[in-house]
Amino acid sequence: MPRITPEHREARRAEIVAAARRCFSRDGFHQTSMPDIATEAGVSAGAPYRYFASKEEIILAIAGDAFRLVFGPVERLAATTEVASVGDLVAAALDALSAETVTDAAGRAVPVEELLRCAVQTWSELLRNEAVRARAVEGFESVRRGIADALRRGQEAGAVLSTVEPERGARVVMGLLHGFLLQRVAFDLTDTTGFTDDIRMLLEG
Repeated sequence: MPRITPEHREARRAEIVAAARRCFSRDGFHQTSMPDIATEAGVSAGAPYRYFASKEEIILAIAGDAFRLVFGPVERLAATTEVASVGDLVAAALDALSAETVTDAAGRAVPVEELLRCAVQTWSELLRNEAVRARAVEGFESVRRGIADALRRGQEAGAVLSTVEPERGARVVMGLLHGFLLQRVAFDLTDTTGFTDDIRMLLEG
C-alpha cells in the first residue's frame, strides 16, 4: 500500500472540512450527521473519523476559521498600527466580510457566506458545548485586549475620544461587528461601506 504523504492527508482533511462547512451552512450543525459529511465529500462513511474524532471537532475547526475571518484583520490592525480610530478597527473587519472568499488557516479559499452562516450557528453552540465556549472565550478575550490597547494608543494620539473607557470601548467595537455579522446573514445587510461610514459619523463625528 502506498504511503500517504502529509500533503495528501492535509488535502483530504481540508476536503472534509469544506464538505462539512457546506452541509452546516445549508442544513445546520445538528441536522448534519457524519455520514452526511462523508457523502458530501465523496468519501466512505468512516473516512471523516480518520481526521476528526467527532463532529464537534469539525465544528471547532470551522468556528476557528469563522472567528479568524471576522476578528483576524482587527487583531492585525490593533497590533501593527500605532494610531487606529474606532472606525478604522471596524472597517478592518468589514473589508474582509465584504469579500466573496477568504483564505483559511490552511491557505485555501473559503466562501465567506458559508463561514458567516456557520459563525452565527456557533453562538448557539456556546450555550451547550463547553469546548466551543472555552475556545470562543479565549479568542474573544484576546481580541478584546488587543482592541483596548489600540484604543488607548488612539487616545494618546487624539484619534479616540479621551472620555472613552478602552475596556468597555473594545466591547462596543466587538458588539458592532457581531451585530453586522448577524444582520448580514439574517437580513441581507451587505452595504459594508455604508455601515462603516455611518459608524465613523456616529462615533467620531
